[in-house]
Amino acid sequence: MAYVSKWRFARITARKARLLTDLIRNKPVGEALDLLKFNKKRGAIMVAKVLKSAIANADTKEADVESLFVAKSFCDDGPIMKRFQPKDRGKAYSIFKRLCHITIEVEEGTPKLGKAKRKQLEVRRERLQKKNKKTEAAVATAESK
Repeated sequence: MAYVSKWRFARITARKARLLTDLIRNKPVGEALDLLKFNKKRGAIMVAKVLKSAIANADTKEADVESLFVAKSFCDDGPIMKRFQPKDRGKAYSIFKRLCHITIEVEEGTPKLGKAKRKQLEVRRERLQKKNKKTEAAVATAESK
């Protein structure tokens, strides 16, 4: 079951928040919170609040918080507040203060991986197995001497 949390009309542009929502997608919630905690961007605090809210929603529905992962995370454009900055000789330049809607959905279980990511993990596992076999053989020859 999916547990959703939204922050509508967040005072940050969608372009800036989208970098952070892409960063935490398909990650376990603990790892996602750590990534946001140590990120220097201003929007990391906002995205972390939405993620914590989604975790709290799952907790109230008695889900296993330890097995949660970020299933969906995205950021949509919100309305634009239009302001004007006065300039010299009677001119006025327009300023657009953009808003966005941050949405995060967490689920229980393991994340669903794409073909490329699955292939990458298989290659890593094969390399680790080869490395472990070499170290076991080295240890066995060292013991026999």
